[in-house]
Order: sequence, then structure tokens, then C-alpha cells
Amino acid sequence: QVQLVESGGGLVQPGGSLRLSCAASGFPFSGSTMSWYRQAPGKEREWVASSTVGTTNYADSVKGRFTISRDNAKNTMYLQMNSLKPDDTAVYYCKARYNGFDYWGQGTQVTVSS
Repeated sequence: QVQLVESGGGLVQPGGSLRLSCAASGFPFSGSTMSWYRQAPGKEREWVASSTVGTTNYADSVKGRFTISRDNAKNTMYLQMNSLKPDDTAVYYCKARYNGFDYWGQGTQVTVSS
């Protein structure tokens, strides 16, 4: 059974940093494409970043500020978020692509506000 559990969200001031984690189980993590998405109030869910074997990609809105990484030994993916802006406020979700299906975590709230 595929399970994805996000953690690390919270309230942070503009310019601050947070690191999100996504603990994965139930599928071969090291060979799977993993992604972060976010959904702000009243907006559609949007892609943030992806990690596959040897490759990472970022949305233009976060490029240079966010870093996606993974620890295959711990079956965990991370999103280091620096220079946070109020526009980064959203629920952040991790997604796993496995056997042609997408699996989602429950999300973690990130609020950037002074």
C-alpha cells in the first residue's frame, strides 16, 4: 500500500526558510519520480518541483529559492524553501508516480506572513 506523509509546514515570516519532508512507503522509492505540488486558497493545484533519477526540475516561480532532494536510504523526499514570499502560502503536497498511477500525500500547510 503506497503511503506518503508530509511534514514540516508552519508559519514563517517573509524571507524565512522551511524544509518540508515526505516520508514514502509501499513502492520502490529510489526509482520513482517524486514531485511537490502546492495549492493556494481559491487556486488550482500547481506543480512546484520534481525529482527523478539524476534529474531535478523546478517551476519558474520557485527556481533559485527552492531545492528538491531525496534520501533513498530513508525513502524520504525533501523541499528546502528559502527566501519565502507571501505568494508561497499554500498547502504543499508530495506526489509519487508508480506503475502509471499518481499517489498523493495529505498535504502540509505553509503560511508566509508577517
